[in-house]
Amino acid sequence: MAAKKKPAKRKIKIDKKDAAKRIKKILAILKREFPDARTELNYKGAFQLMVATILSAQCTDVRVNIVTKDLFKKYKSPKDFAQANVKEIEADIKSTGFYRNKAKNIKAASQALIEKFDGKIPKTREELVTLAGVGRKTANVILANAFGIPAISCDTHVIRLSRRIGLSANSDPVKLEFDLAEIVEEKDWAVFSHTVILLGRYVCKARKPNCNNCPITVYCPAAHKPELW
Repeated sequence: MAAKKKPAKRKIKIDKKDAAKRIKKILAILKREFPDARTELNYKGAFQLMVATILSAQCTDVRVNIVTKDLFKKYKSPKDFAQANVKEIEADIKSTGFYRNKAKNIKAASQALIEKFDGKIPKTREELVTLAGVGRKTANVILANAFGIPAISCDTHVIRLSRRIGLSANSDPVKLEFDLAEIVEEKDWAVFSHTVILLGRYVCKARKPNCNNCPITVYCPAAHKPELW
């Protein structure tokens, strides 16, 4: 006997005006809950942040911080990474996963920084995404955290919670970023990303959201009708 198919979830419909009103209230709460919200990656300067963010793909920030503690003592500048043997970089970052591709990208990005940007991290998204291993999300992390330039970083937590909270129906990070930019005030773009990431990491987890202890439950449609989300 064939197994019964699970009923398809209803397509999420978003009322942007409602979402814009709710996000103001949600952000006010999250700012109180996470007053010191920031990236949990450890770094000094834009270059270290770029390397750490590249390493964080499919890896926890905790593991990245363990690796970069020694990594940044050994490689202090783009020149150090550019001149290093890629196999040696691979060995140094192996525990972060996907280490071959990450090592290749870090070395290539470092070489490009020296050749095209005088060894300095550029301050525009258009220039940042020309660097190996730096996509739009990583560029936004660098802009917001290293330079204080408003940017929304759509990592897995932001994508998941934005849909669950009913802020956007998009799971594509670029489309989601544009949706969020319409309803979140520009001055709050960075803090939105940081607080939502922390909420997703410690409270509204993917497999088991802790709605009973979530500070924004009253404004979350998924908490009231989870079968639709």
